[in-house]
Amino acid sequence: MGKKVNWKNFVHEYKHVLLSAGYLLFYLVWFFYLEKKVTRHFTIIHTPLDDYIPFCEVFIIPYLLWFAYVAAAVIYLMLYDKQEYYRTCAFLFTGMTIFLIISTLWPNGHYLRPFVMPRDNVFTRMVEALYYTDTSANLWPSIHVYNSIGAHLAVLHCSRLSRRRGIKITSFVLCVSIILSTMLLKQHSVFDVVTAFFMAAVMYHLVYHKDAILASLRSLREKSPLLRFRDV
Repeated sequence: MGKKVNWKNFVHEYKHVLLSAGYLLFYLVWFFYLEKKVTRHFTIIHTPLDDYIPFCEVFIIPYLLWFAYVAAAVIYLMLYDKQEYYRTCAFLFTGMTIFLIISTLWPNGHYLRPFVMPRDNVFTRMVEALYYTDTSANLWPSIHVYNSIGAHLAVLHCSRLSRRRGIKITSFVLCVSIILSTMLLKQHSVFDVVTAFFMAAVMYHLVYHKDAILASLRSLREKSPLLRFRDV
């Protein structure tokens, strides 16, 4: 007779794994609901700069590598650095949830994609497959950009990788390539990319500099006569 599984101990031991798995399921259900619901009637996102950015199909490679890049960063931290894993999850999951809320309350999309591919090669066929499976709606802010920044920050802040200069450089190059790919494949507007950077900057301070922010608030509280009066 097999040994009975102690589910309480199992959940306690692998709760960090369950966190990612549970959120991924939550995100995918909501995202694919939006993909089915928001297909035509949406606010068009466009900037003049979008018209000057050329289409470059070879960037489909870094664009698709995004999935492995983000997953590898999360899994590595899950196995070797739980503290940094939780911070990375806080960064990624908060931004992804904000994206879902925005897409639900303010459906958005673009018409940047080329109607006809300028060339016929293996890369353009890969882009066509991407266009077929991924609609041109639900784009703002770019999660490809936001999560790439989050994955690179995770690499930079992981203590086990502090001396792995090669990994940091590779991560940076991949991060930049992915960000460029979102515009060069006409998957995102410049507006999507810039706002993703802005959201990442805000979340970086909230997640990675939380103690400094709290210390500043405590200092402000101590210096404010109004707040001191409230304590009395």
